[in-house]
Amino acid sequence: MFKYSIHLISIYLGYLLTYGKYITVHSGYDVLEQVPRAQDCGNLCRIKMAAACVRLFGKVAWHRLESRPCRAGTFVSLVQMVSVPGSIRACGTAGAGFRTQMMHSTLIRGGKVLRCAFLLGGGIGLYQTMKLSVQHHLAEEDMVSDGGGLRLTLYQYKTCPFCSKVRAFLDYHRVPYEIVEVNPVMRKEIKWSTYRKVPILMVNGEVQLNDSSVIISALKTHLMSKNKTMSDILCCYPEMKAVNDRGKKVIEFNNKYWVMVNEPEDRMMYPEKDSRKEEIKWRKWADDWLVHLISPNVYRTTGEALASFDYIVREGKFGPYEGFFAKYVGAAAMFVIAKRLKSRHNLQDDVRQDLYKAVDEWVVAIGKTRKFMGGDQPNLADLAVYGVLRVMEGLEAWNDMMENTKVKRWYRLMEKAIESN
Repeated sequence: MFKYSIHLISIYLGYLLTYGKYITVHSGYDVLEQVPRAQDCGNLCRIKMAAACVRLFGKVAWHRLESRPCRAGTFVSLVQMVSVPGSIRACGTAGAGFRTQMMHSTLIRGGKVLRCAFLLGGGIGLYQTMKLSVQHHLAEEDMVSDGGGLRLTLYQYKTCPFCSKVRAFLDYHRVPYEIVEVNPVMRKEIKWSTYRKVPILMVNGEVQLNDSSVIISALKTHLMSKNKTMSDILCCYPEMKAVNDRGKKVIEFNNKYWVMVNEPEDRMMYPEKDSRKEEIKWRKWADDWLVHLISPNVYRTTGEALASFDYIVREGKFGPYEGFFAKYVGAAAMFVIAKRLKSRHNLQDDVRQDLYKAVDEWVVAIGKTRKFMGGDQPNLADLAVYGVLRVMEGLEAWNDMMENTKVKRWYRLMEKAIESN
């Protein structure tokens, strides 16, 4: 019975020899990192104690193996080194010489079996080491697919083109997020914010990102550079107060079309020459021009205005009376506003022609040899343009655009790219 106990201990020490050495090198922190944010102090203390014990046995076993060849007396001294204080007294002292002599004789006779036991334990330890490494690698991949561990809440109007841009980005990159639909009339869902527009993205309930382009650039920076915190990234997009061409005070953001990456990350993200410049140009075009063609087209006639607001009321967050009021009064108001927007942006009498021209201009920029502006995969410009155009789906303006432009192929490819992710 004693001999079998010796062999079991040998296997265990061989296991610690390999796995304990791995943990010793990593100072136990790799083990602790596998625990998903243990907030309970008792659990964390037990984890640390277990890691410390494994490191201790691993160090002892490794030291004894490297100090001199494993022979009969080595195991006896090793057992003595790791004995719990008081264990000798518990076993008693009578017949100690006989037991020591018997152990010595047993180890000599079972030397080969002992070495095999160590090898077996070492193999088990190696398996556990590789298993832990694979788990760590998979955890890193999961971190990429879940937005780097960020907890995101998007405050939006579903039919807003700027909010649609952000959703297109998040969906394509498989970043999970929660949606809070904001009531367009009362906006009580964002009453806590001094920034009164949507979209607003809250990160981990602490960091607030405003402006759709800032949100997209900051999140892309985070996905590319895991070592940067969102607070650090946000400092790259300072907020500025300005006055627009109509004399109205507005808030602008510096660098909002730039993804803040280092040179190796830049080469990976933009392999082609001038691809970054092209992406920035068309992202800006989507914000400064394309988005201003939406309202004049979806509210072009009274019938289209009513159809648009019927869709807005169905998809938005309205009470029963608010919905009725929004559908009819809102449709009439937006029909008038659409005429003013048409004049402000110098659009043609038939605003559809401006929409067709802009969309075909985008298709020409992509070219015949590329699926997307980003090549085989959509880039941020693709996602921005798709997000803006998508809000017209189901309306007359969208049907006319698909029938009278060459955008259909690219649009369907974008749908597949986002749905597949």
